[in-house]
Amino acid sequence: MPNIKSAIKRVKTSEKRRALNASQKSALRTAVKAADQAIAGTDAAAAQAALIAATKKLDKAATKGLIHKNAAARKKSRLAKKLNALSAQA
Repeated sequence: MPNIKSAIKRVKTSEKRRALNASQKSALRTAVKAADQAIAGTDAAAAQAALIAATKKLDKAATKGLIHKNAAARKKSRLAKKLNALSAQA
């Protein structure tokens, strides 16, 4: 445990940030999984809505620096590709 006041504050703030980042990353993963499952289903409208929600989360996470922007772009691209395949199939 640090003794210096500024170091004590850094520990507190970094712990707070870590918890917030973990929460946001978990919500991001959940949204991406939900979109993946919706795309695997048959309802194209629900899949489209889930994709939009996941895209929004991915963009926000990339903006905040939670994930790399290229990783967000890659995930969005793969989800969109799956949705387009589903749309073409129907």
